[in-house]
Amino acid sequence: MKKIKILSLTMFMLLLAACSNVGEKEADNDKLKIVATYSIIADMTENIVGDKAEVYSMVPIGTDPHMYDPLPSDTKKVSGADLVFYNGLNLETGKGWFQDLLEVTNKKDVAFAVSEEVTPIYLSDKGKETQEDPHAWLDIQNSIKYVDIITQRVIEKDPDNREFYLKNQTQYVKQLEEMDQYAKKAVEEIPQEKRILVTSEGAFKYFSNAYGFKSAFIWEINTDSQGTPEQMKKIIKIINDNHVPALFLETSVNPKTMDTISNETGVPIYSKIFTDSLAKKGEEGDTYLKMIKWNIDKVIEGLSQK
Repeated sequence: MKKIKILSLTMFMLLLAACSNVGEKEADNDKLKIVATYSIIADMTENIVGDKAEVYSMVPIGTDPHMYDPLPSDTKKVSGADLVFYNGLNLETGKGWFQDLLEVTNKKDVAFAVSEEVTPIYLSDKGKETQEDPHAWLDIQNSIKYVDIITQRVIEKDPDNREFYLKNQTQYVKQLEEMDQYAKKAVEEIPQEKRILVTSEGAFKYFSNAYGFKSAFIWEINTDSQGTPEQMKKIIKIINDNHVPALFLETSVNPKTMDTISNETGVPIYSKIFTDSLAKKGEEGDTYLKMIKWNIDKVIEGLSQK
């Protein structure tokens, strides 16, 4: 009973916030209102829509989208949105926050998963084999599929600006293709036996498959049971057996567990890398292209150490 009451209260608060937005007008009524669940999708969308739309990102920079708690301001933005873009693939499912938000704002019909053309990788942990790994955007070819879906849906909503959106898509995809080739060429600097990428969460399986790494991690996906003794023992063995020269810490993950691994193995954490969030504006990695380049450069530098 307690669980039901808590959920009902959450739904009530979200609905109240949504209702308070009825009749509220934005300054630029002619512009599309687009909501993205987190910063990476928002950045991709901004590259397509330019000044033709207002893009709002719900999950704050540096925050884990898996287990987000929406704010009343998020509810207002969603209730007034023409389009809502989300990742899907088991990302916004933690606590059921996203489905609750769509339900109370009655926006299911304008909400689209940008990953719908992606071939998913599934989790390997026992009992989770039917769950998708959500981090498809870390393979640039998948991000191009995201951009295709975003462009398609924006044109459907605003066909008068079709040529503008298509031009932006062409330019942006060209940049993405160039970054993809940069990544593939950069990896050639590392001997095959040293291409072991150790992170906290198993978020780099798509990245590793695309660019020739073996993905190793402490836990597979962000949950409430992270860094168990069994997980720690397993990753320490991988690091020691393969003489891994560097560890990497995700920007949206608490460093405590990886610090312990580093102390146990004597292998340093070489750098932070990006997974579920961009950097803050003005910092390294504050766009999708910049975060991908940062990741590539730091992984290559770290694993190239003697």
